[in-house]
Amino acid sequence: MQVILVLLAFVSVMFATEIQELQLKKDMLLNDIKKINENITAMDSMIKDDGKRYKNLQSRYKIDIERRKSEIDSLRIKINELANDLTEEQNKQKKAKLQKEQVSAKRKALKEVLISVGKKLEMQVALSLPWNKEIRIDRIKSLVRDLESDNAAIEEGFSRLKSLIAEETKFGDEVVIINSPLTRKNGEMINAQILRIGNQWMVYADENNTLYGILEKSCKTIECVDIEYHWREELNLEERSAVKLAIDVKLAKKPPQIVTLPLNIKVKEDE
Repeated sequence: MQVILVLLAFVSVMFATEIQELQLKKDMLLNDIKKINENITAMDSMIKDDGKRYKNLQSRYKIDIERRKSEIDSLRIKINELANDLTEEQNKQKKAKLQKEQVSAKRKALKEVLISVGKKLEMQVALSLPWNKEIRIDRIKSLVRDLESDNAAIEEGFSRLKSLIAEETKFGDEVVIINSPLTRKNGEMINAQILRIGNQWMVYADENNTLYGILEKSCKTIECVDIEYHWREELNLEERSAVKLAIDVKLAKKPPQIVTLPLNIKVKEDE
């Protein structure tokens, strides 16, 4: 009986020890579960926070994408505007260049016209009366040289040519008289009163009214491109009287009147 009791006591002690161990294990498991639950809660919170951050980042990314898209669209518009402006500016430059070339071509053509007119004027002056002819021709040649060498601008050349033409026009319209030394056909030098009538005729009388002359021109070629002037000094009484009267009227020694001079309009041809 005692043995049984001892055995029971021993078993009870063993069960108690085992129960304590199990209780300890239970407490440890509960503690581990608590920690795991806390970790799970922390992880859920972290996941939730990460989700919020992700949503925030996603929202910010979307906003940034929209902003960048808007900026890109704005830049594309500006680029297109700049491209249009560049194209327009290039067209303007091409147009300006074309206009400049046209102006340059017109100025070049105008220069050639001025040179041509100047040379024609020089030829006309060369065929005109021997009245300051060298000075008149030199002025025209100087203008032509300046135009050909670009030493004179088109505007200057036009102005000078206009002035020369005006002077030659005036030369052809005016009637003037001067006292000047004159070499007669025979080489004799006399003091003469020379009357010039426009660009067509000249007559003279010496200071003593004893010698007279009428300037006549003759062609050296059939085409009459080369003209010579010479004094006809063998005048009859009527011709000398007409020359003297014309000079006296111009000098106001006689009242104004119509004077008939023995002048020939035709050009003589040298044989």
